[in-house]
Amino acid sequence: MRQLKQFRITTLSIAGGLALGSGMLGTDVVSAADHDIFNVPDRVTLNFYGSPGLIDMPVAAQLPDGQFGLGVSYFGGNSRMTLTFQATPRLSASFRYSGIDVGEANKIGGYAVYRDRSFDVRYLLKKESKFWPAVTVGLQDFAGTGIYAGEYIVATKVFEHPRVAGKVNVTAGLGWGRLGSSGAIGAPFGGGRSSFDVSSTGGKPSYDQWFRGPAAPFGGVEWHIDDKWAIKAEYSSDAYTQEAVQRDVFTKKSRFNFGAEYQYSERMRIGAYYLYGSEIGVNFQLQFNPKKPMTPIRIAPTAPIKQRPNRALQPQAYATDWITNESAPRALRDQLKPVLEQNGLTIEALQVTSSSAEMRFRNERYQARSLAIGRAARAMAEVLPASIETFRIVLMENNLAQSAVTIRRSDLEALEFDPLAADALLTVTGIGEASPRLANAVYNNDLYPDFSWSLGPYLAPSYFDPDQPVRVDAGVELVLNYKPSPGWSLGANLKYRLAGNVGDSSRSGGSKIEPVRTNGVLYSQGSDLSVETAYISKQWKPGNDLYARITAGYLERMFGGVSGELLWKPVASRLALGVETNYVKQRAFSGLGFQDYSVATGHASAYYEFGRGYHGQLDVGRYLAGDYGATATLTREFDNGWRVGGFFTVTDVSASDFGEGSFDKGINFTVPVSWFIGTPGKRTVSTTVRPIQRDGGARLAVPGRLYEQVRSGHKNAVVGQWSRVWE
Repeated sequence: MRQLKQFRITTLSIAGGLALGSGMLGTDVVSAADHDIFNVPDRVTLNFYGSPGLIDMPVAAQLPDGQFGLGVSYFGGNSRMTLTFQATPRLSASFRYSGIDVGEANKIGGYAVYRDRSFDVRYLLKKESKFWPAVTVGLQDFAGTGIYAGEYIVATKVFEHPRVAGKVNVTAGLGWGRLGSSGAIGAPFGGGRSSFDVSSTGGKPSYDQWFRGPAAPFGGVEWHIDDKWAIKAEYSSDAYTQEAVQRDVFTKKSRFNFGAEYQYSERMRIGAYYLYGSEIGVNFQLQFNPKKPMTPIRIAPTAPIKQRPNRALQPQAYATDWITNESAPRALRDQLKPVLEQNGLTIEALQVTSSSAEMRFRNERYQARSLAIGRAARAMAEVLPASIETFRIVLMENNLAQSAVTIRRSDLEALEFDPLAADALLTVTGIGEASPRLANAVYNNDLYPDFSWSLGPYLAPSYFDPDQPVRVDAGVELVLNYKPSPGWSLGANLKYRLAGNVGDSSRSGGSKIEPVRTNGVLYSQGSDLSVETAYISKQWKPGNDLYARITAGYLERMFGGVSGELLWKPVASRLALGVETNYVKQRAFSGLGFQDYSVATGHASAYYEFGRGYHGQLDVGRYLAGDYGATATLTREFDNGWRVGGFFTVTDVSASDFGEGSFDKGINFTVPVSWFIGTPGKRTVSTTVRPIQRDGGARLAVPGRLYEQVRSGHKNAVVGQWSRVWE
């Protein structure tokens, strides 16, 4: 009962502290949630843990929706690098890689510099209002070894006053775990909690530990003097038990920290600090938002829709005798080619009648399919005879007809300059299924056979080796692709390593199951010349809602064999279902041969579009090491092609047999090149960051899986960016 009483008193004290902060600024306090008197941006700064905070302690404020924050900090032998993503307006997640220089005499797990990977998650319970602060609850290091494990609930209020420059953020909170280790006031929710265990494999959420054990208050003030400078002061509730108490990493003399920060540019912020009465620290913060490109994308303007003559005044313009000319479809196809090519589009097929036309085309330039549809419609209006009233525009992706967009030509002519032109056009536009083949069409005979190649540099990084956190191989990469006919593709990817140290790692896999990924370093130690992939593939549409693929050859660097896939995805459906089966053998560490290990692997998959750019995927089946389980993925996609996703895989491999990390998990990033260079294009750069990759839950990497090819041109994707149809 005594602990609970202490907790209640402190909670009242926290609320009183916020009121006191208001009183310190005077009686005529104005909430920054409603006003911006001094035009100082509401910048959310990052703490030493790389999440919204003061210096070492968190605040309740959240980053702008979709924002990324990268924090790199150091003090007293503690280095941290954290990536934070504001996944929704209220929910953010962080991934951190830390190093603690404990010295030779105090090694942790045999390392003088102990390196740790950890995840955080925060949720905004209440937004700031005129009279009430923002309130956030957070879990820190909730699925790691637990060295930084802690939970907190924190409140922040922003104040400003005409007689005080800038804005003042006042924060008070209560922390558990690591954040409740100094100045504890009791255990309001009872229970004890285990301490950091270096022998733990980590990776599993410690549900039974959350908000248990002693709790301690923390708080602080952040004064944004102007749009460049800010000063901070905080009271910390972290005892730094591992670093300052059990090991002499640094000497902790005080619970108070102080700092000053400078906004160097819109995206970059730097700070210097005096921490715990003994240490000087630095913090580098970089924030960017996928919604705001590094270079604004420049789209070439278009001419207005070509208007047809008035039918009543010039009825002869609408004559249909042209259709009796057998060469008319080919002539119209040839006239459309250059008009489309000016806009980065390529015609594949054209079918015409006296009153309608269906054109199938490739979009090789624009992330927004609606923009490509709009430009295709303009080209058709410019070239096709006046008697053709109905345009059926079909998006094609690698021989797969995605969807058919039906637009009346008269609607294009009438609505272009309407105040609500995009919405008005969508109301009278149909988006439906496209047949596998287009009967009685004229095709673009210039498309096949097609050979393409590229030669350029490559970097292949390897992360999180305790002996050397970042290793890199670098060299040149040759990519070859030959398409003899629609749907067929022969591809190859060759790399020649010029320099690097990935293969220098001395870490052995030590796997208790079949080593399908942990022997990756052996592939890096092989020949400098490697054939990453070499395969033949065929993909086609068996039915209006069905898509199929079969691929054979070297499917990835470690495995080769045969892969087949069938996908069901109706144009207007949020749901898609697929099945993939593979039979593969493990490739030799160098050269073109195979090893003895072979495996049949495959998955049944369900895909769902939640709306607003959020996509879910569940894959259930057998993995490369012969284990059975499921992978869950949640991805957020932005209109410009940015994609950020997280995944985890749980199989019948136990945590002890899996090894470090307990189960497979990671983060996927896909970034459009146009975001950097400002030129429209569909090229992207993708990478996956895993805390550590073991052999459990390892899935085959097959080139050209169907779902993303298909979904990108279906109804929800097109309608989601329909506002760009007139660009």
